[in-house]
Amino acid sequence: MKLPALLERWLKFSTVGIIGIGVQLGVLAILRGLFGMQYLVATALAVEAAVLHNFVWHERWTWRDRTAATSGALGRLARFNLTTGLVSLVVNLLFMRMLVGWLHIQYLLANLMSIAAGTAANYLCADLWVFSKQSG
Repeated sequence: MKLPALLERWLKFSTVGIIGIGVQLGVLAILRGLFGMQYLVATALAVEAAVLHNFVWHERWTWRDRTAATSGALGRLARFNLTTGLVSLVVNLLFMRMLVGWLHIQYLLANLMSIAAGTAANYLCADLWVFSKQSG
């Protein structure tokens, strides 16, 4: 049985996102835990690592049907960073400041909570603008 297109795309988006969470947490753990980097700086760099990872997989898998017919991967990358990247960065930094800085929650747990806060907004940005059929 074929899944409805929206559900199939959401599942692909979520799968890429779950792997991206691993990338983000791994980079954060290395930068903060191993190198002792300040948690907000480490968070910003970890978010960007996950954003770049996710973009590549969304290009090749989640929205492959939309990117194959158009050119402009660099334009999509710029839009992806300006939307989902910026949303992720702002949400993560605000939530990390609140959860770690004020509430003293462990930074990796706080980061998971921060990621969850921006997921729906990121999907909508990617689907409606970055990988839109009209954006190529």
